[in-house]
Amino acid sequence: MSTLFTKLERAAWGGFIATQSRLFQHIEDDLRRRFRITHAEFEVLLRLFLSNDGRARIQDLAARSLLSRSGTSRAVERLARAGHVVRHDAEEDGRGAYAVLTPSGRERFLEAAEAHVTLVRREYLSHFSQSELEQMVSFWERLSPGPASEADEGAAATLAGTAPSRTAKTAKTATVQRSRGATRRAKTAPARR
Repeated sequence: MSTLFTKLERAAWGGFIATQSRLFQHIEDDLRRRFRITHAEFEVLLRLFLSNDGRARIQDLAARSLLSRSGTSRAVERLARAGHVVRHDAEEDGRGAYAVLTPSGRERFLEAAEAHVTLVRREYLSHFSQSELEQMVSFWERLSPGPASEADEGAAATLAGTAPSRTAKTAKTATVQRSRGATRRAKTAPARR
């Protein structure tokens, strides 16, 4: 096997990287221009919005984010300066801190989320048919290291404009588990050309 990508692999991988980069830059620019928040700050607001009581430990926010703990902490600090979150020390163990969503942060998130969904639909999702989107979901599930957390499912559902139901979560988990089982079997089978 060659150590370099084939033409098809280059096109698949390069297309993914270029599209993701372009889309993320567009999202970042739009959030900064229209709502004066970064994409990282938007993600923090999203995760706080989805938490039961509008609060989460900063280290937990970082664990579910693409940001490092210090990057998440800086995003929380910027949001605190803007009045969108309040930072509280963790009383239970004397270490760490909580970020707590304020009414201003909730309002900012809801405004930005609506615009975000519109942008993602226009710039990305609208370019695919329903069956292509379903196939894409199966690709991401195949690459997923494990079942999605309720917070991650809630994040996706909130941005889609729906609230995840317990039944939907159970059905999705069963579908993902069946899909993973088929994927494991497929990995052991000879590759098709």
